[in-house]
Amino acid sequence: MADLGRAENTIALLQRHTEFRFQKKFGQNFLIDSHVLDRIAAAAELTEEDAVLEIGPGIGTLTQHLAERAGKVLAVEIDRTLIPILEESLADYDNVEILQGDILEQNLDELAEKLGGRPMKVVANLPYYITTPILMTLLESKLPIVSITVMVQREVAERMQASPGGKDYGALSLAVQYYAAAEIVANVPPHCFLPRPKVGSAVICLKKYREKPVQAENEALLFRIIRASFNQRRKTLVNGLKNAGFAKDKITAALQALELPETVRGETLSLAQFAALSAALQA
Repeated sequence: MADLGRAENTIALLQRHTEFRFQKKFGQNFLIDSHVLDRIAAAAELTEEDAVLEIGPGIGTLTQHLAERAGKVLAVEIDRTLIPILEESLADYDNVEILQGDILEQNLDELAEKLGGRPMKVVANLPYYITTPILMTLLESKLPIVSITVMVQREVAERMQASPGGKDYGALSLAVQYYAAAEIVANVPPHCFLPRPKVGSAVICLKKYREKPVQAENEALLFRIIRASFNQRRKTLVNGLKNAGFAKDKITAALQALELPETVRGETLSLAQFAALSAALQA
């Protein structure tokens, strides 16, 4: 099969499959840049021993590059009309299994079994509208995930990697960094896609921690506090937590114990400080 990282080959393939129509609801933008495809595959650090879960293979452009490097690739595609295209574009690869369905509706344990129960690496070109639900489902799961290498909207990637105090830092930053070390490995302009999206993209690699960087006895409480702290960024942490139902005297006592001023805002606290605050409010 011809390299789909070239625009003319992608167009020719789509012209052979007249049943396919781009659907905005699936956020379909196919990569047509071989250099970017190589960067994604390299960032995932694939070897012949690796099992890969690919989400949203599209027409199989990235899948081809993954299959050439990994031992096994399971590609989950939501759009039924893309299955015949995938069967053609991936016909030369006997280490690829195509599964039609919505990743958020799959039994994740069964997906892991299809990959032999081995440690897995997730690779995906994610639709912008559903990036966060998919990532959090994977990060919170008990799957043996080693890393998640994904193409996402650039501003979302920047939020995932952001540090305390910056404008991009927020609940998503903390949620991702609780589970994984995040690093943007490539910026990808709109002209690398067919059709061109209106915004830039980025490839970010999330390497899951074997042991989380902070210990939280009550993860649900930790993330409740984090969400409350960023619901209204201009409010102080005290006001944000009060609005979420915490007693003011308990909040101020916790802040004093952590040697933080009552005027502090959530955007200045590190993950470790949020974990300490969670422990103080639970006590």
